[in-house]
Amino acid sequence: MDAFIALANGLTVALQPMNLLFALVGVLLGTAVGVLPGIGPALTVALLLPITFKLDPGGSIIMFAGIYYGGMYGGSTTAILINTPGESASMATALEGNKMAKAGRGGPALATSAIGSFVAGTIATLGLAFLAPTLVELAVKFGPEDYFALMCVAFITVSATFGDSPVRGLTSLFIGLALGLVGIDKLTGQARLTFGVPELLDGVEVTTLAVGLFAVGEALYVASRRHIEEEVLEPVRGSLWMTKEDWKRSWKPWLRGTLFGFPIGALPAGGAEIPTFLSYSTEKRLTKYPKEFGHGAIEGVAGPEAANNASAAGTLVPLLALGLPTSATAAMMLAGFQQYGLNPGPLLFAERPELVWGLIASLFIANTMLLILNLPLVGLWVKLLAIPQPWLYAGILVFATMGTIAAKPSIVELAMLGAFGGLGFLMRRFDYPIAPVVVGLILGPIAEAQLRRALSISLGDPMVLLQSPISATLLGVALIALILPFVLKGMSRFKAAED
Repeated sequence: MDAFIALANGLTVALQPMNLLFALVGVLLGTAVGVLPGIGPALTVALLLPITFKLDPGGSIIMFAGIYYGGMYGGSTTAILINTPGESASMATALEGNKMAKAGRGGPALATSAIGSFVAGTIATLGLAFLAPTLVELAVKFGPEDYFALMCVAFITVSATFGDSPVRGLTSLFIGLALGLVGIDKLTGQARLTFGVPELLDGVEVTTLAVGLFAVGEALYVASRRHIEEEVLEPVRGSLWMTKEDWKRSWKPWLRGTLFGFPIGALPAGGAEIPTFLSYSTEKRLTKYPKEFGHGAIEGVAGPEAANNASAAGTLVPLLALGLPTSATAAMMLAGFQQYGLNPGPLLFAERPELVWGLIASLFIANTMLLILNLPLVGLWVKLLAIPQPWLYAGILVFATMGTIAAKPSIVELAMLGAFGGLGFLMRRFDYPIAPVVVGLILGPIAEAQLRRALSISLGDPMVLLQSPISATLLGVALIALILPFVLKGMSRFKAAED
């Protein structure tokens, strides 16, 4: 009952004209960047961080959430029409969606994708509204050692599951943790790793790192790939609307996709790729029309798209309740909270309930906006694909540089932006995941502070980490998450050698 009252109060915040405008801008930007391959919500939020730091915190975070939801919607458009997923989470949608477009059923594919996203997003946002406060009640009981153990779980799961190689993920994480050590030590007041540069005393700015890695790095990487196959755009032929048979075949996959997406998205190592492919394989197994799979089955679009959007709401559960980002975009949203001096977690629900519940309520509004905007404006979104890539990425570079200078006018900051851009390019070139670097920089100092606090309370006894049952369990989970990818890789190599 309390959640309903809080949600009603949140709606009054979300329905304020300025917040509605922020939500609209967010969903429009999100859909646009979702449509453009390579430019995801994480990159967009990173670009907007430097220019929103003087705006209203509530409105800016509502806009970031709108970008996240919009990106999930937009990614399906290119997956269906040109077989190029704008987001990795839309890969499963491309399998059947593009076949439907080639068969002249692009309209129903886009429609089931948009409506499924709306249904799943609405149900999952309700789940977020009821699950987050329960998690907060649990998190209030955490001591400093429990928080440190929770950070360890976040570090290991994020680094071990992003990318193909756990070693590369952990390498990325340690780069972020090392950057988190730069600046003044909050306990002793000593300068660490500043090399006599006064600008580094405040530490490395998350916005500079994020813009460098995501925006500048992506632009350099795209510029380096000269030989790219021409993409063939499938025109949307026939009716945009779904037949009665399409509705009948879509509604169950929408619900099943939601049941896959929300809980897996809420897990520390969840993400959107796992539930979308799980949904696709389930629909393939349950379908009454198995011969259509591989040739354009509508269930293969409806299920994965629902799972995709439900996972986006699921990702916000650990972010808002525990302050744990489980995706690149969630890490950028955490950076957005921190630039306003806000730390997501139990205290945020107590100190700024209007901001948290306004954000959750705004997700319902953003979802409705996306449904209304997506289908009628599909022609406009497709036209975005005609923008020449050199113009697009040159614009991103200019925007990134101007935003960073506006946030912190300093030659050192600009040099760091260039250095992080170069690092981002090399990481993409050699297939190192980028999100763990940002997670390491954001959560590293928090984990360090909690560990030092726990050791101070226990008079330096490291066994305090194992004396708390919560801490011991979480460290056990982190250890399993660290070892498991290596074990699975070893087993697959052993099987391959046997064959």
